Amino acid sequence: MIVCKFGGTSVASAEQIQKVANIVKSNPARKVVAVSAPGKRSGDDIKVTDLLIQLANAALLQENTEEKLQTVVDRFRAIADGLGLDNAICDVIAEDLRERVQGDKTNVELFIDSIKAAGEDNNAKLIAAYFNAIGMPARYVSPKEGLVVNDLPERTFALPEAYANLAPLKDTKEIIVFPGFFGYTKAGVLRTFDRGGSDITGSILAAAVEAELYENFTDVDCVFSANPKVVNDPVEIKEITYREMRELSYAGFSVFHDEALMPVYKIGVPVNIKNTNNPSAPGTRIVPSRPATGRPVTGISADSGFSTLYVSKYLMNREVGFGRKLLQILEDENISYEHTPSGLDDISVIMRSNQLTPENEARILSRVKEELHAEYVEMRHGFSMIVIVGEGMRHNTGLAARAATAISKTGANIEMINQGSSEVSLVFGVLQEYENRILQALYEEFFAHAKA
Repeated sequence: MIVCKFGGTSVASAEQIQKVANIVKSNPARKVVAVSAPGKRSGDDIKVTDLLIQLANAALLQENTEEKLQTVVDRFRAIADGLGLDNAICDVIAEDLRERVQGDKTNVELFIDSIKAAGEDNNAKLIAAYFNAIGMPARYVSPKEGLVVNDLPERTFALPEAYANLAPLKDTKEIIVFPGFFGYTKAGVLRTFDRGGSDITGSILAAAVEAELYENFTDVDCVFSANPKVVNDPVEIKEITYREMRELSYAGFSVFHDEALMPVYKIGVPVNIKNTNNPSAPGTRIVPSRPATGRPVTGISADSGFSTLYVSKYLMNREVGFGRKLLQILEDENISYEHTPSGLDDISVIMRSNQLTPENEARILSRVKEELHAEYVEMRHGFSMIVIVGEGMRHNTGLAARAATAISKTGANIEMINQGSSEVSLVFGVLQEYENRILQALYEEFFAHAKA
């Protein structure tokens, strides 16, 4: 069995959904299909998810929602008309949206989640209807039928029983069309996943049915060794390990988000990134392990929006529990951290800036000074993390020196260096303004000159 997921651009229009049907039909093993909400049809278009957020905000402000609701229905109607479906499916979608708009608004986050999820949910119903209309027996399956997720306040993840609940789908004779992006708590509350939510759903389904392969269809032929918007004509990656992809996704590779790898990683289901518009292209395979190549670096990525909490205290290294107490202050503010480079008398805690507000930042600085008696404490903003990734790095001497030399040529100062114990990645913290220049310099060093 093959599980495939189709992203927003893959299901943005009737023409795209016809491509999806042809892809699914071309291989009888493709029995489980996870779908996103319709994405942009062109550069200046609006995604259905964004239209739904506008609808949710209007409902929360107690404005008249009918016009915004009809805008969403009209997007689905244009798809249905293009596929030759009758208005019955659009009536179902309109009724569903009205029920959601009238839903409980006590918890704003959950209400918005419910409205946003209508994009994936109704697109799955529409696509299942189209499959049946063209002679491809299909069945829409709601996440209510088994994709159980945790309760607030933690970020959304599938509970262990979700996999057992969804396992019977492996025996399906029909094509299962499953909406991505969301699940339900045991109490029946809808919750959405974070970034790449439909990728996560597809991965959960692939793990649950113990698929032979998880195909993730998007709008690019493959994963590249660097961001093609920054680096001209980067090398294509034909095969990459879970660990390498996880590291690259963490730092800005948007083709496949890091959280989506966990379910398939646990049981070793390979992933194939493919292009809906060019399905014959081999794409990029994500596998448990791969043969060594002559190139130590597989990819280079970067992500901005990081802040650093810098703390200095003489003889910090002799103080038992200092690090634990510092991280406890962040935990009390519900803030996760990324890296903790340290010296004898100082430590930096790197975190994503979007977790900070002026209020919690002030509380953190105050508590560190008062409770840990720090001599100096400061929150610094505007950092990027540059990540060099490759399974071959551990067997290659002088790689860090080569990277540091390439960075120095850009005029940037390296604020932080961190190498994971697995030696698969090397992370440099730099000021955000140098991010693109550094990416280009590192690509030139490790790929363009083919020194590897």
